[in-house]
Amino acid sequence: MTQIDYYFATVSPYTYLAGTRLEEIAARHGATITYKPLDLLTLFTRTGGVAPKDRHPARQAYRAQELVRQASKQNMPFNLHPAHWPTNPAPSSYAFIAAQNAGGGDLGALVQAFTRACWAEEKDIAQDDVIRDCLTQAGFEAGLADSGLLQGAETYARNLEDAAERGVFGAPFYITEDDQRFWGQDRLEDLEAHLATLKG
Repeated sequence: MTQIDYYFATVSPYTYLAGTRLEEIAARHGATITYKPLDLLTLFTRTGGVAPKDRHPARQAYRAQELVRQASKQNMPFNLHPAHWPTNPAPSSYAFIAAQNAGGGDLGALVQAFTRACWAEEKDIAQDDVIRDCLTQAGFEAGLADSGLLQGAETYARNLEDAAERGVFGAPFYITEDDQRFWGQDRLEDLEAHLATLKG
């Protein structure tokens, strides 16, 4: 069975705009997904990237146009200037890791719940009540928001190191078991095409 390592950030607009397409692709090709939430801003500094607020105005302007275009293309609600962004991604990431370890729910839906809360619902995903609601929406126990914090912190840090070592520099980022790398939700079609060649 083909394996996909999925590096993402709970505060990333492009992770939100990926929707559940990765999960649909994986299902079609019999692939499994390992979810790896990480600290995207720290990854930027480690790999030569720049935080959005520090980018040249031309890059900021293009990003603003492109995000709106991509949201429209996917017919997804989107707020270019959400009330609670940037926010601390660690609490939602720790909760995601706890959910991944516990099982019993839909991890793809949980990624979407967190990112949709930020980019379409004007919610602060660093807040405990929002995290609990997202867990419940995705079929997990709300109490996971309070569990495994140390393990969550350790895994979160390890995901960052792993990402930097494997050539990840943004989110969403997908790596197949044969080390083919795909950056961005707009490369999901390319990922699927590659998975089709592995089956052949």
